[in-house]
Amino acid sequence: MAQNVYDNPDFFSGYSKLPRQVLGLDGAPEWPAIEAMLPGLVGKDVADLGCGFGWASRWLREHGAASVVGYDLSENMIARAKADTAGTGIEYHLADLDVLELPEARFDLVYSALTFHYVEDFDRLARTIHRGLRHDGDLVFTIEHPIFMAARHPHWISDEDGRKTWPVNGYSIEGERRTDWFTKGVVKYHRTLATTLNSLIQVGFTLSEIKEFAPSQDQIVALPDLAEELERPMMLLLSFHKAS
Repeated sequence: MAQNVYDNPDFFSGYSKLPRQVLGLDGAPEWPAIEAMLPGLVGKDVADLGCGFGWASRWLREHGAASVVGYDLSENMIARAKADTAGTGIEYHLADLDVLELPEARFDLVYSALTFHYVEDFDRLARTIHRGLRHDGDLVFTIEHPIFMAARHPHWISDEDGRKTWPVNGYSIEGERRTDWFTKGVVKYHRTLATTLNSLIQVGFTLSEIKEFAPSQDQIVALPDLAEELERPMMLLLSFHKAS
């Protein structure tokens, strides 16, 4: 079973104060880039893996999805998502993505934001997603960029000129990484970019688009702290297609 830090009271309290949790998609600077990668939603059945508070699930439904099923490991997340969701067409389920089995050919789109790097067996999940999608279905997801999460001690350091530098070491050594984020020992799983792409290609997906998120100048003007994101990619955005 995957580690469930989101039901740790200290972690959940800190996490809930993040701008992207207070402001929703408006607090996620990468959202415009993700939105541009999404296929048409009208009449589509969508799975949201690692749905969190349900921000994306609600947006997908509001923008034409016929139904959205959100899955998350955290009872806190699911409770909050249900409390914040009104109307019909969205349901939420407790689920561990390390063992989740989606119904065969149930969805037209599988979406996930910053969740798959918590999954130990990504090959198994790739097969599950491919099986759960209908023909001509799409997978759109974001993860922490492998460059961002490769180091054993990921944090900014200063180079000889005093410039912020992100350490990249152990990149080709895949597997567990432990970081301190709101609580100690948060478990993630580092995979190279090639491993992530090949895991999906080998089960039958075709790569549609890849983006290494960097903020725009307008975003930096609005939020100057985003300028440091130009020094290294923090997020990887990927779109795959299941051909008919």
